[in-house]
Order: sequence, then structure tokens, then C-alpha cells
Amino acid sequence: MNKGQEKILVVDDEPDIRRLVQEILQDEGYQVLMAADAEEARLLRQEYKFDLILLDIWMPDTDGITLLKEWQAEQNFLVPVIMMSGHGTIDTAVDATKLGAYGFLEKPLSLAKLLLVVQRAMKESVSQAEKGGIKPSLLELVEPVGPSVFSAHMKEQLKRLAQHDANLMFIGEHGVGKELYAQFLQAQSMYKHGPFIRVLLGHSDQEQLAVELFGQEQEGKFIQGALEKAFKGLLLLSDIQNLSLPLQAKLLSALESGFFMRVGGREPIAIECRIVTAVRDSLLSAVQTGHFRQDLYSLLNEIEVKVLPLRQHQEDVPALLKYYVDFYMQNEKLSFREFSMPALNFLRQYAWPGNVRELKNLVQRLMILGVGTEIELAEIKAILTSERKESIKLESQPAFFELPLKEAREQFEKAYLLYHFNKNDRNVAKLAASVGVERTHLYRKLHALNIKE
Repeated sequence: MNKGQEKILVVDDEPDIRRLVQEILQDEGYQVLMAADAEEARLLRQEYKFDLILLDIWMPDTDGITLLKEWQAEQNFLVPVIMMSGHGTIDTAVDATKLGAYGFLEKPLSLAKLLLVVQRAMKESVSQAEKGGIKPSLLELVEPVGPSVFSAHMKEQLKRLAQHDANLMFIGEHGVGKELYAQFLQAQSMYKHGPFIRVLLGHSDQEQLAVELFGQEQEGKFIQGALEKAFKGLLLLSDIQNLSLPLQAKLLSALESGFFMRVGGREPIAIECRIVTAVRDSLLSAVQTGHFRQDLYSLLNEIEVKVLPLRQHQEDVPALLKYYVDFYMQNEKLSFREFSMPALNFLRQYAWPGNVRELKNLVQRLMILGVGTEIELAEIKAILTSERKESIKLESQPAFFELPLKEAREQFEKAYLLYHFNKNDRNVAKLAASVGVERTHLYRKLHALNIKE
């Protein structure tokens, strides 16, 4: 395809932006048509065959993300789409690329970046036209990657455990890959051809959790729960410590009998799946305080599998970085980039507080927002600094905001009373006067919260 025959559609509600982009691209020899809104873009696509589309996210009639979803739903839609936004955030860019956008440009537009991304997208367009489709995607990570002793040990351990039906409990920090290891376990087991179902039990709506687990029957209609959806497959229950005691009792009864009933249902349904659990910390303290049933804990934790944080097997970092560069190139059609030696050395030593999940997200952001084939150290530090600032904003909220009301109240009361207790020289009489609580009741409260006089 010779330049001059390549047609580009620019969709933006701002006339100045449309004219600017048109002039720049026409100077490069491209044919450029323009649309002021989604409806006009639809009409132009019916009339012309485009090799590339530049699409604004914020428009008066239909937003660009919705329009992209509409086009991606079409059979054999192979036109690269570059999203543009003056209100761009990293999350918006990530959402766009997940939906199939080739790239993302922030306004005000950089001339150099615009031309670079357009040229790369045109090569992608030609490649797809010649092949008549998109090459098969590289699968999401489904087994440990890297040369570390830990990764090798996990592979061998899970291969052995896959041959037995013992209940496993994965314990590890957020982002270490507990879901990955559960998937690897399933892939080695007799359940490998069945579904992999993960249920996040992190919220506190117990009625909703019951429906998510067991399903529901109402007025002749039914909703399948996770126990039913995982038929002949594997069910991963994450953050199971958030289940209330009544819901724990119901789950225990189901696991011991091998049958459960949907919420509102009357017919027992057999459990035919392997169940594994994932928690951040050991549940022993929750068992000891009575917040988690000892019998359910013993049933679910027949074998405990500890997943190390990435900072404890950093020799896997280079292999993981390479894997996710390849992954995003194939799955989200992002351009190849490689890490400079200073950047790679820095990431080898980086603490990775967010573990493998943080590494994956960092690679994605670098490939979406970066320019040039080499990823420099300054670019990495800029993203990490930005993310740290956002993290600090989130961390400024008390941790108990994320807990069920009963636990949140206990944590608040303990912190509040400790503060005033120390402020009043650890004198109960002074404390009672300070916080306005009768002394006898205060003694009981201090004892219940394990605050020593």
C-alpha cells in the first residue's frame, strides 16, 4: 500500500484539534477525513474503508470507549484505533487498550509522538491486511516464570499436589500470584478441562456473598453460584476470612456433605469441583479470636502453600519483564520496547511492594504511554513516583475503612482509647473523665480490647 492511498479517520468534537491533526497527517501524505461526533463517524465508516482511526474519548453524543466497543463487536474489525483524550489518565489508557485500541495519545498532542504512533499503527494495519486477521494471542501467565529456586520449587510442589484432592490454602501478600498458582495447579490435575472460577470475598455484603457462592432461586428463576459454575473445574475462594460466622457454617455444611442448596432453593446440588482458598495472612489469629471457625479452617487448610513476595525471588524479575513485554505486544498490539541496562539493573533491585501484579502493571503503562524502543530509567522512576503519590493518597484513609463494621469499630475504639489513655498518663480515672465514659464500663472496654493498665 503506497502512502497517499492510506485513509485515516479523525473523530473529535473540537474543530481546532481536527484541523491540526488533518494538517499534520496530510503533510505526511495521508488522506484524512474528519468527523465531529460518533454518528458522523459511523456514517463515514459505511462509505469509506479506513486504514486507521484516531478517536477522541470525550464526545457529546457517544463517548469514544463506547464507540470502540461497538466497532470491536463487529466481525473481522481489523482497523487499528488510536484513542485521544485531554482528560487522559493511566486507567483510561489501560481500559482502552484492553478493549483493543492500538494506542493512546494525551492532549495537547505531541507532534513527534502522533507521527510515531500513526506510522507504527499503519504497519500493523498492513500486516493484518496481508495476513487476513490477527495472530493468535500469547496466553496470560499460567505458570511460574523465572530461574529462581522458589519458582522451580513451586512448579514441582504443585505438580505433586495436583494429583491429590487435598484442600490447599495459598498464603501470600496481595499481588504475589496466588491466582496464577491455583491455575497452574488446575492445569496439572484431572480438572484441567473444566472452568476456573475465582470468587473475591473481600466485600462485607454477606447476603450478596451467599448468592455469589451458592446461587439463588426466586419466582421460578435461578442464578448459578460459584459452586455450581465450577462444575468439573476448580474454584478459588479469595479472602475467605471475610465470611460471617453464619455463612462459614453454611459453607462448612456444604463441604462436609458434598451438597448445597441455592439461596431460596429446596433441591440439593452436588459439589463437583476442587476448592482451594487464598488469603493474605494466616487465619490462625482469626481462629483464636473466634472470628473464623476452627473446623472450617482445618477442612480448608489441609495443606498450606506459602507464596513468597517478589522481593524474595528477585532473580525472576528480568524473565517476568520480558514475558509481559511479549504479552502486551501480542495481546494489546503495543509496539516493542526493551529495558535499558540501567533500567533493568534498577528493577532487579527494586522492592516491588505490589509484587508481580505491580510488575505487570508497570510494563503495561510503559508500553502504552512511552515513546521509543528503549525504556529508560528516568521514565520508570517517573511512573513509580506518580504511583507512589496516588498510593499515599489512598493510604491516608484509615485501614479499618476496608473492614466489616464490627471489626472497624473495634479497631477505631482501640486506637481512640489508646491515644487518650497515653495522653492521660495511663490513668483510668483521668481517661474516664476525658472520654466521658463511666469508669466501670471503661474497665470492661479496656479489658475487651486488650488494653493493659
